[in-house]
Amino acid sequence: MHQVETGLAGIIRNKIADSEGGWIPFRDFMEMALYDPKYGYYMKEQEKIGRSGDFYTASSVGALLGECVAHYTIGAAKSMDRGAALQFVEWGGGDGRFARQFLDALKEADASVYRQVMYTSVEASPYHRRLQTEALASHAGRVQFITPESWMAGGTWTQAILFSNELPDAFPVHRLVRRAKGWMELGVRYDGDTCSFKETEQPVRNEELLRYIEAENLPEREGQRFEASLDSLRWYGQAARRLAPGCRVLTIDYGHTREELHAAHRMNGTLLCYRGHQASDTPLEHVGEQDITAHVNFSALMEAGEEAGLETVAYFTQKQFLVEHGILDGLQDHDARDPFSPAARRNRAIRQLLLSDRMSELFKVLIQQKR
Repeated sequence: MHQVETGLAGIIRNKIADSEGGWIPFRDFMEMALYDPKYGYYMKEQEKIGRSGDFYTASSVGALLGECVAHYTIGAAKSMDRGAALQFVEWGGGDGRFARQFLDALKEADASVYRQVMYTSVEASPYHRRLQTEALASHAGRVQFITPESWMAGGTWTQAILFSNELPDAFPVHRLVRRAKGWMELGVRYDGDTCSFKETEQPVRNEELLRYIEAENLPEREGQRFEASLDSLRWYGQAARRLAPGCRVLTIDYGHTREELHAAHRMNGTLLCYRGHQASDTPLEHVGEQDITAHVNFSALMEAGEEAGLETVAYFTQKQFLVEHGILDGLQDHDARDPFSPAARRNRAIRQLLLSDRMSELFKVLIQQKR
């Protein structure tokens, strides 16, 4: 009988020890590393976004993303019933920074639409719910919080915009590698000699994963690695089924279509870790202390939505979305002698969002609508 250990590494070791064959799929390892209720990276009470965290998001650069999404929402409201509430539902809102920026911008740009909007945060982390409550105190009458379980168990949402910013990339992924003998799934075992987690390969036996490989028509280049985010596709379809006709889904994340993700130059896949603003490809180290992420397969995400009754309205770069929704209107004349003035900082933020390769071209925006 193995000794039961505490702490996240101990929880994972116990899971491996209890498993058949002494290994677990990488997907299960990643889920525990990120979402263990006590020790998981996303669930712990620590700053993750911004200068003091591990990575930046568009909302940490400035208020511009919130302003542009507010502009989009004002336009969407014109085709909705102005006598009924407009439900703006954000999944995985983190520290609430985007929500505050969005509601502030909406209130200033169109007070009537602001009064129509009810912002709903769907958030699993008690820590993040607390941060969001504090961030949105000035909008308390327009805000409500629910858990993901409540969303999925609830009824149909009408007149809603379902929004997420860098959420699908945060779901746990299966990892695959092509070998001469066929498709292998990457897993994790524990090496007692080195007291560390090690990668292992096992033939793919998961039926859902086998169907994904066939549907994606993955290229059979020996040694090439791929990620399969079955969890994000399942979530997206289930969330879409809760929406009434006319509702919209606005998804912002980094990724590509399958053709780009499966290209020959991506032999190692796209999985990366972020810790202290340093990227690495060592997910089995610093367990629970780093973000683990993979690029979104937007082709598969679109199709998951279409199977749930959505139709694709637009798919473009974040740069195109921001320009279409007025980011350039925010450029301001200022005294160049003061590089730290609000106007100078705002102009730098606009340049960063539009000219940075990672934020302007890698990030995509997918808009779908319920038929």
